Amino acid sequence: MASFFKDLMNVGLSNFAIIIFGLGRAIITARWLGPKANGIIAVLSVYPALFMSIGSLGIQQSTTYFIGKKIYSEKDIKTSVSQIWFITSIISMFICFFLIKYFSNSCNNIIWIIFSIIPIPFNLFTTYNSGIYLGKNQIQFFNKINWLPAAIGFVSILFFVVYLQLNVSGVLISAIIGPALMFFLLLFKNDFIRSFSFSIDFRIVKSLLALGMIYAVALLIINLNVQLDILILDKLSTPYETGIYSKGVAITQYLWYIPMLLSTIIFARSANAKDDYLFSKKVAQLLRVSIILVSITSLILILTAKYIILGMFGIKFYDSISVLRLLLPGILLLTIFKCLNQDLAGKGKPWISMKAMIPALLINIILNYILIPNYGASGAAISTTISYSFATLIFLYIYSKEVDIKISEIFRYSIDDFLPITNALKRLLYK
Repeated sequence: MASFFKDLMNVGLSNFAIIIFGLGRAIITARWLGPKANGIIAVLSVYPALFMSIGSLGIQQSTTYFIGKKIYSEKDIKTSVSQIWFITSIISMFICFFLIKYFSNSCNNIIWIIFSIIPIPFNLFTTYNSGIYLGKNQIQFFNKINWLPAAIGFVSILFFVVYLQLNVSGVLISAIIGPALMFFLLLFKNDFIRSFSFSIDFRIVKSLLALGMIYAVALLIINLNVQLDILILDKLSTPYETGIYSKGVAITQYLWYIPMLLSTIIFARSANAKDDYLFSKKVAQLLRVSIILVSITSLILILTAKYIILGMFGIKFYDSISVLRLLLPGILLLTIFKCLNQDLAGKGKPWISMKAMIPALLINIILNYILIPNYGASGAAISTTISYSFATLIFLYIYSKEVDIKISEIFRYSIDDFLPITNALKRLLYK
């Protein structure tokens, strides 16, 4: 438990840094550009974000699984990963350009589209590499992979948007700098540059893709539920409504860093776990603590939504207040899904999440087409909350059956749940 808590603290600091730098970027884009330009940026960002789900092919997760279980050597896995990365980067950039150019109603600027897809190969490389460090349980370096690009991106946006006043172009350029620098860092880290080879081990590539594609499809379905509202708002509404929605979402999604704080470690350790049942019991214990933290934070956000939105983004984003409040119940419930799903994914069973997420996605699509034309961003928020709630309730039932732990037991609190926190506080106080 001591090593677990050490990892927890490391990931916590990393996620805290990501939140701070992410909020900093959100504030700058809101204050300097306004709702319409933010709507355009949201649309330009959503397709690359989705292609990080498709193009990644679940390689991070399958790499973590195979290294954690020591099924293949690290050297052979790195070689296969580099080969998969090269092909998927080219395909992802091409398809993503085509989708933005011909399916987006908000942006026809070729330069902006090119800027928006340039980070794809750099982000894919970082994602693929992070699976190696998770598989080896090297949480500390994994954290650097996560927070360094966010820090560099924040500094970049200060320079390109605030100082040079490049507006939308500045935001898109700043999104390239961090991933590009991480690419070159990781290229030489641990001699990864030596892993490039024209000799293909089809057995390992096939194994990585076979398991990885399942992770990728599952992650795509989950991310579609998150990103779909932006796509439909782009089609049925205006850039203003899209911008208003994007800022409401920007605040709520940071709540997920609480379960993500746990889920990263859960996935890495689940891949190495010797007793799956006992590990699932520990996951349930961590979930109970997460629910309390997310619930308290959500209540604070509901009560202070007006001051947070206006204080951070300004009066132009006043309509984002209702979006924030409408999203919070669904965000709260989906934290349950996100935490528990990482346990099953770490055990090599990512497909189980699709049993809940596919019907939830269909519900989200139907409700968006019904509500967005009349209610705009608020309609999208209502659709999302209903969809997230449905997905969580269904998945909770499925998870309970899969790990053979009753739902009542998953949510049964005890004094032991809080021992890691109290013990950590004691160590800090008497250190």
